[in-house]
Amino acid sequence: MTAVAEAPARAGDAGGRAAGRRSPTTRRLVTTSFVYALLAALAVVYIFPFLISISTSFKSNADAAANPLSLVPATFTTEAYERLFLNSDFPLWFQNSVIVTLAVTVGRVLFDSLAGYALARLPFRGRGVVFAGLVAVMAVPSVVLLIPKFLVINTLGIYDSYSGLIIPLLADAAGIFIMKNFFESVPASVEEAARIDGAGTFRVFWSVVLPMARPALVTIVILSFQGSWNELSHFIVASQSQELFNLTKGVAQLSSGALSQGTQYPLKLGAAVIMTIPVAVLFFVFQRRIMNASAGAVKG
Repeated sequence: MTAVAEAPARAGDAGGRAAGRRSPTTRRLVTTSFVYALLAALAVVYIFPFLISISTSFKSNADAAANPLSLVPATFTTEAYERLFLNSDFPLWFQNSVIVTLAVTVGRVLFDSLAGYALARLPFRGRGVVFAGLVAVMAVPSVVLLIPKFLVINTLGIYDSYSGLIIPLLADAAGIFIMKNFFESVPASVEEAARIDGAGTFRVFWSVVLPMARPALVTIVILSFQGSWNELSHFIVASQSQELFNLTKGVAQLSSGALSQGTQYPLKLGAAVIMTIPVAVLFFVFQRRIMNASAGAVKG
């Protein structure tokens, strides 16, 4: 009788322990599901405005005004893009942006790597002061430097020219900082071996160290392209001619009502979509590489 009574009790205890073992798994599953749902909601919040921009750029003006949040145009039309490319200065703005962005990207890769190597490896008087000044520049908001930048550009006689648009952007403090940290992570024994073989300082930098810095260089290329392509404040103080407008100044002009009467949402959002495409493609293609490059560049 006692044995018979104890059997169900033991079975109940075993079932309770099994339920207890399943409980943390269930809670973990619920937590994971909630986190993924929250991330999906945030993704929709961030992506939805871009989808609206794409959809609206293919709408008519009346449709865009009547259904601004609709993702499906009532009447599909490319009128906005035709007007941008055929009846505006948009192709000129795009050309100027390409010229300036490519020149600035190449210049930053060269000068940031040279300056970063000098701060990391070359002993010279005042190196600590130079590095402190570099960090201080990174801490200063860029808007504070607009008036001094304009005065310097005007004094040098390069205002309202391609030189004024490009030269002040050929180096940046953040890029030098990234390259310096990466070069410091390179073993000094590699450079010593090259010097024993008779290589000079520049040869060591160009032929030995720089090829090893490919992850950091990829980071500089991507950040430089994105930064110069989306730059606005510098171009505002560096030029005023319509012939030197780039995409950011041109799209800002469109947003303020140029070329149109009324809202003209398809025209404005079409310009914004085209402007976004190059940077978006760059980040989608190299997103994994830029993450790995950033990690490698700042280690040490």
